[in-house]
Amino acid sequence: MGSSAETAIVTGGARGIGLAIARRLAADGRRVAVWDRDLAPLAKLPDAPAAHAEAVNVADYAAVAAAAEAAIAALGHVDILVNNAGVNGPTLPTWDYPLEDWDRVLRVDLTGVFYCCRALLPHMRGRKYGRIVNIASVAAKEGSPNAAAYAAAKAGVVGFTKALAKEVIMDGITVNCVTPAMAETELLAEMSPEYIAAIKAKMLMGRLCTVEEIADITAFAASRACSFTTGSVFDVSGGRAMY
Repeated sequence: MGSSAETAIVTGGARGIGLAIARRLAADGRRVAVWDRDLAPLAKLPDAPAAHAEAVNVADYAAVAAAAEAAIAALGHVDILVNNAGVNGPTLPTWDYPLEDWDRVLRVDLTGVFYCCRALLPHMRGRKYGRIVNIASVAAKEGSPNAAAYAAAKAGVVGFTKALAKEVIMDGITVNCVTPAMAETELLAEMSPEYIAAIKAKMLMGRLCTVEEIADITAFAASRACSFTTGSVFDVSGGRAMY
């Protein structure tokens, strides 16, 4: 059973953006449960920021519900849920986009967010407190050619965030989302220098964002200081997103 310290679940928290968020929340004194399909990268860290870790497929509701019960048992309570787990999918035009990849991207990036919220909301509502932060993407606002499934899923996350925020507005729970542009992560190794340069050209600051910058905004949205802001979208895009 956990202590009275604030606790957080971070999905996709074993690497990249999710790991940076888990590190930041832990540095702020939160006890963090990391959910990820593959916990191997977390196990290799000498300073893993996890008080509890569980292998979870967020696209499987039974797995999510079981993991939620395990996290509550391990931590005592859950104050914060950061829905970060996601997949990019292939980069292909819509007429060539594989049906199975469309289904997979929507299932993980959108339905997975719904599943995690659905599983944790009864607990948060019962305690009359919660902070939910959904990690979307600037692609939700402007669309990304040849990544229609990803853009559609992340736009769905924004809409879901706004709807859920209104549903729980009197329950002491805020629900916000973060829309980052491309960040400096290991995924850059899979992209051509030309593609990276084209993305950078869209950023008025002339660079990609860092995972720490995304974690900083997420940490605020997950804090008690974020008390009168809900259903909102926090951009981390270097000036790329103008609305």
